[in-house]
Amino acid sequence: MDEKKVKEVLDEVRPQLQADGGDAELVEVTDEGIVKVRLVGACAGCPMSTMTLAMGIEKTLKDRIPEVKKVEAV
Repeated sequence: MDEKKVKEVLDEVRPQLQADGGDAELVEVTDEGIVKVRLVGACAGCPMSTMTLAMGIEKTLKDRIPEVKKVEAV
């Protein structure tokens, strides 16, 4: 899977996270299609971070890059 493409899509999502005082950093893209991100700032301690990860970041990545199987926070 193309890590550059994952970064590009993640960069499209980041402004919404940054608007709320948070952010997401790409940690790793595995051969199995798992994208690992680190939630930082307000996202790191937010009770809604699981929802943000699943409904925001993961959904967008899966829609744009079919090879993405799962997004995990690390």
